[in-house]
Amino acid sequence: MRGRRRTGEGPDDGGGLEDAGGPRPGSGAQGRAAPGAGGSRTGTPGPEPPGDRAPGLAERLARVALTRLTEPGDERVGRWLRELGAEGLVRGLTGAGPPPPGAGKERLAGCRARAAALDPRRDLGTVAGLGGRFLCPGDREWPGQLNDLGDARPVGLWVRGEANLRLWALRSVAVVGARACTDYGSYVSATLGAGLAELGWVVVSGAAYGVDGAAHRGALAAGGATVAVLACGVDVPYPRGHAELIGRIAEQGLVLAELPPGGHPTRSRFVLRNRVIAALTRGTVVVEAQYRSGSLVTARRARELGRHTMGIPGPVTSGLSAGVHELLREDACLVTDAAEIAELVGGMGELAPERRGPVVPRDLLTPALTAVLEAVPGGPGGDRDLIARNAGRDLDRTLRGLHELQALGFVERSGDHWKLAGPTSTSGTTKPPGRRPSVRRGGS
Repeated sequence: MRGRRRTGEGPDDGGGLEDAGGPRPGSGAQGRAAPGAGGSRTGTPGPEPPGDRAPGLAERLARVALTRLTEPGDERVGRWLRELGAEGLVRGLTGAGPPPPGAGKERLAGCRARAAALDPRRDLGTVAGLGGRFLCPGDREWPGQLNDLGDARPVGLWVRGEANLRLWALRSVAVVGARACTDYGSYVSATLGAGLAELGWVVVSGAAYGVDGAAHRGALAAGGATVAVLACGVDVPYPRGHAELIGRIAEQGLVLAELPPGGHPTRSRFVLRNRVIAALTRGTVVVEAQYRSGSLVTARRARELGRHTMGIPGPVTSGLSAGVHELLREDACLVTDAAEIAELVGGMGELAPERRGPVVPRDLLTPALTAVLEAVPGGPGGDRDLIARNAGRDLDRTLRGLHELQALGFVERSGDHWKLAGPTSTSGTTKPPGRRPSVRRGGS
């Protein structure tokens, strides 16, 4: 992978960037459309995002070099990139030109050490061999919502998979949470992943153990779309135990990374990766998280960017619910299934079904009949005079109500005596053997 570049090849050697090879701008820009986007599995990307011109080959290769020279999410690098351009910044960081304003000696020394292994053409070739590509701001496939990050916007994105990232990101939801999740968290995450996929949403997560992996698997099992955003290179399966899962995602969905081929994950890179997940999607759902969970960083960053933040409630006795409940106290929206998520982040008309308990025969009674039924004493019952007094109605109306309730199976008559009917007369469900008949409580 790594090696010393030959003379005349490299971003800090005069016109080497213009002479280097690699894929042309826009390569791999077309692919599968997001489910529900235009009703087609294939589609043509729309116009370029405003504010970014289509990058030339020299700029593309300079940005490839910057993914090795700098760390993701560095806002100072983003400001230099905006002011100097990609090629000028590479020359400044590698010593082939004046250093960027304010760059310290330690930073410059580190960049020059990394520059010894720069070979943008080789990096592009490595990812192309995996069926991948490198996206820059200004490419037609570049997701414009990443521009909301300002100077913390990625320098570029390494992508594996055939789908069109920009189209998929338009209808995507992040599902994140604890690595060491409970069986409840794993089940809920998989169910959410499958449910969102069935509703035509793209499930985005980080391919980690626990909630992330369960959400990806749920989407894949439903034949849906899913995107993994890694904190390492797209050619580095991390965690190792998810090598097969990441491979399946690359085949059926997309794998993204800011780091170049061979890039290894670190704690800070995991945290910085979360901002991409937050910015890329329409909203972030947290399933199980402790107070210091990185998934809360994702959700709070999503809220800062104006995205929807949601949480799945859990047992108050579980430490893995504490972070989610704190997020809900901070005005995140409580959701319980994919339909409620789609209602929140989707367009007009994407409503979750109405939630209510089962309708029982008693619910169909008129208020007058309900008043008479509630006036019938439990146990042995009572005569019509007692029932009329309890109901606060005259005797004739009470008697008419009792006869109607008898016809409906709610009460039984023995001479002038009325009592509540047995439970099998008024319920559509079979009572378990040995269960005592229900007794109305609170009567006179």
